[in-house]
Amino acid sequence: MAYRKLLTILIAIFVMVCVHTAIGNDIEIYKSNPAYWQYHGRAVLLLGGTVDDNLFQIPDLKEHLDLLKSVGGNYVRNTMSSRDVGNIRPFRKVNAKYDLDRWNNEYWRRFERFLGLTYERDIIVQIEVWATFDYYRDNWAANPFNPKNNINYTAAETGLPEQVTTHPTRTENNFFRSVPAERNRKTVLKHQQRFVDKMLSYSLKFGNVLYCMDNETSVTAQWGKYWSEYIKAGAKAAGVSVHTTEMWDPWDLAHRMHSATFDHPETYSFVDISQNNHQKGQQHWDNAQRQRSRIAGKIRPLNNVKIYGADAGRFGSDRDGMERFWRNIFGGMASARFHRPESGLGLGKKAQANIRSMRMLTDKMDVFSCGPGNDLLSDRKPNEAYCLANPGREYAVYFPDGAEVTLDIGALKKPATVRWLDIMKSKWSEASRIEAMSKLTLRCPSRGYWAVLITGNR
Repeated sequence: MAYRKLLTILIAIFVMVCVHTAIGNDIEIYKSNPAYWQYHGRAVLLLGGTVDDNLFQIPDLKEHLDLLKSVGGNYVRNTMSSRDVGNIRPFRKVNAKYDLDRWNNEYWRRFERFLGLTYERDIIVQIEVWATFDYYRDNWAANPFNPKNNINYTAAETGLPEQVTTHPTRTENNFFRSVPAERNRKTVLKHQQRFVDKMLSYSLKFGNVLYCMDNETSVTAQWGKYWSEYIKAGAKAAGVSVHTTEMWDPWDLAHRMHSATFDHPETYSFVDISQNNHQKGQQHWDNAQRQRSRIAGKIRPLNNVKIYGADAGRFGSDRDGMERFWRNIFGGMASARFHRPESGLGLGKKAQANIRSMRMLTDKMDVFSCGPGNDLLSDRKPNEAYCLANPGREYAVYFPDGAEVTLDIGALKKPATVRWLDIMKSKWSEASRIEAMSKLTLRCPSRGYWAVLITGNR
């Protein structure tokens, strides 16, 4: 009996390895349109929303991932963070201080379980390696890397402060200047490398992981470049390839800091533009489209792992969050995920409705062959409607609050089907048929959040 059970396990492992080799389970840039991702060898649109950022630390992880999956979500953010109440640290304590040479096995067990659960559900994980806010103010006071909290080094040996009272934008923690191109603090760097090596020893076993170096960083480009190259080298040594990015703090994507990702595809294979999700209305769209045009010569996925906006928070309203979610996807972006409460809608009822409806819409069209098509709209006011289209085949229009616009469908040259989607109810209307025409007037059934899909009949 034991022999049969062992044989069954070995066969399952063999099959999994064969499938992985044959179709490529790894998350990769979509070969037919590098503005998007592919997974299991097929194009994939990444949609998500979760209750927290360091998701591997939450108690009801499995149930939360199941809920996300049930509404069409397949994308989560995971900071390697330990600053929230109830979180545990990656290192073990010895006599009231941490030993950076000894691991807290429970921390890593949770991380590995998280990776396994997401992998089983085809959910893509975007890791943030260095959780910036863990290294400043009260969080730094309790951080194991703080020299006063560990037995491995002192402030004098490393140049690390024992106290940092300022916001991360002031960059007054030398923890982020340890790399050779900066202050080359080898004692600190050794332990930083050890932490990243430990993380990779788990994450490189799973093909559903993307890597972001930091959260809202303001440090020099040399820090992120070092870790991007370090992670890619570690992956190569393990016989796999990975994709990396950096997340800068400035809300304006035209800020010089963002140049390190936009202008250096040799360092970063995709670009996270989450901070643009502080912008509102038409400006939110226009700012993203300017930067999308900027990489036209080297198209890469533009990810939005954080979409701000919730009535309870400081970065816009519920409406702002939902509009940003839809503008990102209609703007040709590769991913959209609602930020955690209170700064975002997380995976609350409104987030669920929007994720579900977005998946309902994009499952009925080849979104990967489409692109932003606002030039096809007329009689349009700023932020009134947004178009995603493959002219001559299909058109989708999103309305943030009901409206009437005119859509140029002259390239269709044949009868078409029109279907309206009530976004908050995740409900389609009955399809209607129209004859070939050059201009189509689209009038929303009512105020509120609507999308409409126009597809040519075969």
